[in-house]
Amino acid sequence: MAIILGIDPGSRLTGYGLVEFQGAKYTYVASGCIRLGEKPLAERLKMIFLGVSQIIEQYQPDTFAIEQVFMAHNPDSALKLGQARGAAIVAATMSDLMVSEYSARQVKQAVVGNGGADKKQVQHMVKTLLALPSMPQADAADALAIAMCHGHSEQNLIKLAGKAKKTVRGRLR
Repeated sequence: MAIILGIDPGSRLTGYGLVEFQGAKYTYVASGCIRLGEKPLAERLKMIFLGVSQIIEQYQPDTFAIEQVFMAHNPDSALKLGQARGAAIVAATMSDLMVSEYSARQVKQAVVGNGGADKKQVQHMVKTLLALPSMPQADAADALAIAMCHGHSEQNLIKLAGKAKKTVRGRLR
């Protein structure tokens, strides 16, 4: 049983989502958004760091997953996104959490089954898979999807490791 913290970074709004993962089953723990407003960028980065640190302290996750930067049409936006990611990653590493990164395409593929899915599809599948009573806010849904993607990836690695052990044992006999 592991609690996974997923982060959907943003310089104006950073989504977070926590799921408990056991076997192939996910259980919703918490989600929400760190709203950053129109403050100067340095202040927003501080708010991300402090907000993620507080979430880690409150929920004590076992691992941390975050969305990778994608190159948008606006290089300035991509730079700010990278800085927001950095603030969240530092909060995780200061708490000795292992950090895993996933592309938006990997997250959508893991949760929706389609790497080109849109935000509404991700929200719907997160709501369905976690049996939530209502649709989560888009950034919180993305963060939950990132956490679920990490759980799915870890499960696949464990399966592959098990197959590798069987193959090695088979060759030794």
